[in-house]
Amino acid sequence: MRLLDTGRRFLRPVLCWLYNYPVYRLPSDKEIVNEVLRQGQVWKRNETGIHLFRKLIKECCDPRKMFAVTKENSPLGKVLWYDGELYHSHTVNNDTYPLFVQETPLQVPLKRCAVVGNGGVLKRSGCGSAIDQADFVMRCNLPPLSKEYTEDVGTRTHLVTANPSIIEKRFQNLLWSRKAFVDSMKAYGLSYIYMPAFSMKPGTEPSLRAYHALADSGSGQKVLFANPDFLKSVGRFWKGRGVHAKRLSTGLFLVSLALGLCEDVSLHGFWPFSMDLDERPISHHYYDNVLPFSGFHAMPEEFLQLWHLHKSGILRMYIGRCPEN
Repeated sequence: MRLLDTGRRFLRPVLCWLYNYPVYRLPSDKEIVNEVLRQGQVWKRNETGIHLFRKLIKECCDPRKMFAVTKENSPLGKVLWYDGELYHSHTVNNDTYPLFVQETPLQVPLKRCAVVGNGGVLKRSGCGSAIDQADFVMRCNLPPLSKEYTEDVGTRTHLVTANPSIIEKRFQNLLWSRKAFVDSMKAYGLSYIYMPAFSMKPGTEPSLRAYHALADSGSGQKVLFANPDFLKSVGRFWKGRGVHAKRLSTGLFLVSLALGLCEDVSLHGFWPFSMDLDERPISHHYYDNVLPFSGFHAMPEEFLQLWHLHKSGILRMYIGRCPEN
């Protein structure tokens, strides 16, 4: 209890920003920009804060053991309840059990981790070099890494998420041809492909097809299925801290994972606003301006939480240009 009290005393000063705004109104994009500029981006690592937050994440969600479905945490006959749908489940059977890794494959604790979102703030950021210097790079939702982007987003990937909706939209659910999908995945090297196969029932079959497509091609990439129990517990964790959404963004799930697995966490591309710090308009993603479904995620709320962690020295968030080495 003393540890939690210490954590609350430590976090209370940086959480006061939330209380400057009524609970029924999030600050506007311009208010966010002004407040970030006022607070400044000067950062100092806080070992005590990192230790406290890692302990909270472990107690709620145990990412080291639970972030992926494994043979250890999901034996034959176990019922996996979909975290995104009520009353739907999958019972682990002879078809799915062999697809699971034996145990969590990551050698933890990981050292320096970079979690790369897809925000338009990455454009002209020059952050590619800083991202590639991390020991472990996590990316969201199969983002493009072609030549025109690498100076800003880097080239290395160790884990990338692949939502089943992407498999449906880009690759027609892999019902007709698998070649385009397999070829596109080469951009991510020998990374882990992290798929929420058991979040929504319609996503299970496309995720399993993606697994078999990569396995049959000999790509060397390993598909990890997100554990719905882990996703559910992470959702509860952030809901208790003021993030109200139908579902957390993929980025916040990855940040939660990194905070549980890594000694040092940096964030790039986590800026869900329509203007940058110079009040210039920016696109939603660094590669397009397609907006998310309204009301599905709570991106500004998520940003406020991550910014407080940045100001607390628990993680480091890069907004705008990265400093030159």
